Parts: sequence; C-alpha cells; structure tokens
Amino acid sequence: MKRLVLLGATGSIGTQTIDVVLQHPDLYAIRALSAGHNVDGLREILKKIDCDTICIAEESDAEVLKAEYPEKTVYFGDEGLLELTSLPDYDLLVNALVGFTGFLPSLRGIETGHDVALANKETLVAGGELINEALKKYGRKLYPIDSEHSAIFQCLQGNEMKSVSKLWVTCSGGAFRNRTREELTDVTLADALAHPNWSMGAKITVDCANLMNKGFEVMEAHWLFDMDYDKISVVMHPESVIHSAVEYCDHSIIAQLGAPDMRLPIQYALSAPARLPLMEEKPMDFYDFSTLHFARPDTERFPLLALAYETGKKGGNLPAVMNGANDIANAAFRNGDIPFLMIEETVASAVKHTPFEELSSVEDLLRANQAGRDYALQYIKEKSVE
Repeated sequence: MKRLVLLGATGSIGTQTIDVVLQHPDLYAIRALSAGHNVDGLREILKKIDCDTICIAEESDAEVLKAEYPEKTVYFGDEGLLELTSLPDYDLLVNALVGFTGFLPSLRGIETGHDVALANKETLVAGGELINEALKKYGRKLYPIDSEHSAIFQCLQGNEMKSVSKLWVTCSGGAFRNRTREELTDVTLADALAHPNWSMGAKITVDCANLMNKGFEVMEAHWLFDMDYDKISVVMHPESVIHSAVEYCDHSIIAQLGAPDMRLPIQYALSAPARLPLMEEKPMDFYDFSTLHFARPDTERFPLLALAYETGKKGGNLPAVMNGANDIANAAFRNGDIPFLMIEETVASAVKHTPFEELSSVEDLLRANQAGRDYALQYIKEKSVE
C-alpha cells in the first residue's frame, strides 16, 4: 500500500488523482489532503476518501471543519500545507497546487524524505535549481505528472540519458492556435478557456492560450531531464495524440501516444515503472486518425514561448520574476482588468526591466517571485491610468 499526501485535491489534477486511487484501493491510500477554498468540494471528497488529516486555506473554514470532523486533524493556510508535507508516515507527495504557493511544499516534502509526483509547474519553473539540489542532497525522486513530461519519462525507460540527442515537447496550440495576431486583440476569457483538447483549470488554460504554459514546460523539461535548452524543441501537434517524444543519437524517435486523459500520466507517476489498468477511459484508436499534423510554433504570434527559452537560458532570478509577473497578469485578464495581449506585454516588461541576480537560497527565490508580482501590479496600474 503506497500512502499519499495530495495537495490541491479539489482541482482538476486532484480529482483525477482521487479517481485513480479509487480504481486501485488495494495499492493506494490518501493519508492527508488539502483543498484550498473549496470547502464543499472537500466535503464531497471526504465521503469517498477516509483520511485523517486535512488542510484548508482559511482559518475560519478550518474551525468549521474541526467541528464537523472532530476525529480529523485540520490545518489551514500555507503553514498547514507545510505541516501536511512534513508528515512522517507517507510515501509520496502528489503536488497538484496551482501557482507559486506549490514551491515550498515541494521542497519541504523532499527535505523530509519523500518522493514527489509533480503537477505544480512553478516548483521547477521558478525554483528548479534549488529543487534539484535538494533531490540530490536527500536522495529523493521527482515523478512528472504533466502529460508531456510523463511522455518523455516513459520514452526514456530502458535507455541511457547519454544517448539522447533531443526532447520533442508537443503543443496543441491552445484555444487560439488558428487565430492571427490581429484576431487576438479583442478575445474574451470565454474564448481563452475554450481549449479544444483538454479540460483543465482556468489559470493553466489561459497560459495555454498564449503558449506561456508551453514555455513553462520547456523550462520544466530542462530541470527534470538535465537537458540543454538547445536540445528541447516544441512542435505544434493539434490532435494531442502524441504527448511528447525522445530523439536518440541514432536518430530514432520514440514517442508516447494515447487519448487526452490526464489520469494516465497521474497513474504512471504513482506506479512507475509498473503499469496498471486504467478503467473507464476511451482509449486511443489508430483508426480514428487518418492524419496527424505537425508544425513549428509561431513565436511572433506567441512571443511568450521565445521569452521562456531566453529567460531559462539566463537563469538566476529571472525565471522566478517571469513566473510571478505571469501569475499577476494571468489573474488580471481572468478578472477582466486587462486585455489578453497585455499578459505577454506585462510579463516581457518585467523580465526586461529586472536586473539579473544569482539565485542561491530560498529567500532569494521568494524575493525574485515577489519582485515579478510587484512589477506586474505596478505596470498594470500605470497602464490603466494612461
């Protein structure tokens, strides 16, 4: 029985993780979970999952839950997340949090002797260097949950990294893959959230619409697989059948294919290298696809992808600055405060106008992320006055 701590249980990845656990009750048990602000969602989960420790965002909600579930230990806030990840009696931390708030729990989980199954992009985008140092220091492992990184992870099984010449990261193109630059000037939030292939949370879906998410995935791949940025290529693939691929020194390319069902990479992160049945899924059928399409990404139409490469190569504090600025700009668009294209304008300006600094500690990382957030807030405020 593998015991899990699940962060972000009520989100898209969290609920699908619970589905995987319920499909294999003899193999997995959830020891503790967190649920952000979604108290009702947490109550529904607790009807299915018998865990003895929970965490919620607000202290007032925690007091209500303590009264409802007197047999459970209830934590709240960011400190509560760290309490969950520090628990001694579990085997794998599943981090499905959204945003930079997921970084410290990932780090704490590693430092307290736990492997991590990671869906939280910001952990590696902003703090990949610090995470990799901790993994080496504490002898722990990181299992990717993103479909693209899971695909690469699966394609590497049985092979040596020294024989890899390139990683191919596929990209559906998001909601605006068929729109011109001019057509992006007045798109709405509803337009951006209409992803043609995947059902995800609002923040990541907006990031997909301007390819910021794909830029983040390139940065994640750099840290996950210790691969130079020049050896990581993005290829547009609108069908989302090939989830990513690995090219080897003999020019053989091994790809992972499957239906667009996030439960597959979630389950593999829990079971690797073993494979388990996945129930209630409509599997991919080759007969359904007479053609597959591939193209180079247009970085003039979607400049945030190019910015991610540039920022990742520079390193230091800049990835955290980019991440923080994007968090603010993405939220501002979702709140109706700025137009879609101002997201990239804000993020690019934050990176351009922040002096480079080396990153040597968690404190440095936290300051850099906050600097990006502060810059974006001020930039948006000034633009709204103009």
